[in-house]
Amino acid sequence: MVNPSAVVLYGPPASGKDTVTAALSRADASFVHFRRLKAGPGRSSGYRMTDPGTLADLRRDGLIVHSNRRYGAEYATDVPELDRLTADGQMPVVHVGQVEALSALAAYPAHWTRVLLWCSEDVTAKRSANRGDSDGAARLKAWTETHADLKAHPNVLWSLIVRTDHTSPDDTAELIRRAVSDRAPDRFTSAHLLQGAT
Repeated sequence: MVNPSAVVLYGPPASGKDTVTAALSRADASFVHFRRLKAGPGRSSGYRMTDPGTLADLRRDGLIVHSNRRYGAEYATDVPELDRLTADGQMPVVHVGQVEALSALAAYPAHWTRVLLWCSEDVTAKRSANRGDSDGAARLKAWTETHADLKAHPNVLWSLIVRTDHTSPDDTAELIRRAVSDRAPDRFTSAHLLQGAT
């Protein structure tokens, strides 16, 4: 049996994960944004809001693939929602901001196309301001943490690396669609990006 296809988008805040996912869905409705569970303050758009007790129950039952804390909240990728989407023939697009999430997601039986989206710190600041983020300073801090995360893992492999400050969302989506269709191997390292990732 061939594992279903899924996509993981890694990148700093405002690197275009939401915008690229929307472009993917417009081009092919089988690509769907995986709305992670979230317990805590901050924006609710794009998440399935829950509470710490529910996350604890899922964790106890081995149904959390990966979780992390950021902006004072906990975020989790759960098995039941991945199962539901893939059973319906859809391709989940999971957004992450930590390299450690890649190995955690690899434990879920899907063919993961691993995409590194990147933009400069200045672009993150401008995009965050333009969309009215109330926590712009925290998002710039997260950009710095994401850059440090890549530097700490220079040999992590990616199927695709895209500079979203140089490539349009539609073009980025097309590159991802081709990579998924070809079941592109993970062959680019973080080191390919790091030299110019500022």
